[in-house]
Amino acid sequence: MNKIRKLLLLALLTSLTSLTYAHDLVVQNAWARFSVAGMSASGVFLDIDNQSKQDDVLVAVSTPVAGKSEIHESVNHEGMMHMHALPEGLALPAHQTTHLQPGSMHIMLMDLKQPLKQGTTIPLTLMFKHSQSLNITVPVKTGNGQGHKMH
Repeated sequence: MNKIRKLLLLALLTSLTSLTYAHDLVVQNAWARFSVAGMSASGVFLDIDNQSKQDDVLVAVSTPVAGKSEIHESVNHEGMMHMHALPEGLALPAHQTTHLQPGSMHIMLMDLKQPLKQGTTIPLTLMFKHSQSLNITVPVKTGNGQGHKMH
């Protein structure tokens, strides 16, 4: 019986740790770039502050406004900018803020179902390797807009 109590206590502590950890990711400055009729893609930019003691990974993103969403990185290779998906996700080191911004890491929305209009918002779900998913609302802007803080 003592062994069962220890296992139950361990399971309880593990679930509490996971629950606490899920709230240690803070999303700030989120914004999506507007699009016009005929554009099939756009980008989402934001900061993810991992306030946890443990590294995490942004593994996927979804939104109902796009047929496909990917985590991308833009890199300069021999004077040419190249963009590619990060299929393993984006590392979020503990105690650091990771910036997703134009010309660097970002979220790519493809197969847009309708244009993203300035002044509107879009729903976005961020999925992580260790933390619970975060559902956020992202304002659509024309340039380097400043979003708001979300947990």
